[in-house]
Amino acid sequence: MSDLSSHAAGVFPNTRWSVVLAAAHAPSPESAAALETICRAYWYPLYAYARRTGQSPHDAQDIAQEFFCRLLEKRWLDSAHPGKGKLRTFLIVAMKNFMSKEWRRASAQKRGGDWTRVQFDTVFAESRLAADKTQSAPDEVFDKQWALTLLDLTMTRLRAEFVAAGKPNDFEALKGCLVAGRGAFNYAMVAERLAVNEGAARVAVHRLRKRFRELYRQEISQTLSDGADLDDEMRHLAAVLAAK
Repeated sequence: MSDLSSHAAGVFPNTRWSVVLAAAHAPSPESAAALETICRAYWYPLYAYARRTGQSPHDAQDIAQEFFCRLLEKRWLDSAHPGKGKLRTFLIVAMKNFMSKEWRRASAQKRGGDWTRVQFDTVFAESRLAADKTQSAPDEVFDKQWALTLLDLTMTRLRAEFVAAGKPNDFEALKGCLVAGRGAFNYAMVAERLAVNEGAARVAVHRLRKRFRELYRQEISQTLSDGADLDDEMRHLAAVLAAK
């Protein structure tokens, strides 16, 4: 898989904390672009949190948009330093403070500086929420959707590596192995789709799973402070995803 990963070098930031810190500087086209990167990557867990607290889809979207505007406008990101905890924790704490203290006023003022609002896909968001039949508390919903977002980001990066290497069809043939249990995957079918023998298909599946784990660890590490326990965060997210 190394031939694939090399094609994607430089496409994604080294850490998402670097994007956070870039957005903490004085408003500029660069910081606005950095904040939009954060928004696009992590808006959904915050939207899901707002919805689970009882907000309507329209209000939840407005809350999420105004929240990201205020992150830049009010310089809240000045406190988001790599040595100060997890991005996950920083965002949910800031979101709670915003909802309890500033959202109604911000909505009434319709402020947001010069930052261009990102339009969220609320149709997708509502369908994803509807698929979650649990009656979890808002904080639990946020953590679960955070974990799922990291998995989505990982899958996007993995797919991009295959596309950059000119092998998008290989990814489509192999991706099912990422959700299938061991022993439950049809290697013969994959071998046929890849036009290789079954032994080569097994090697390809092994490499794909290994690369997925590597990218997933990277995505999680990008949301942690320097020296944070990556394995501990991975265990937490695994427990969140396994919870009924």
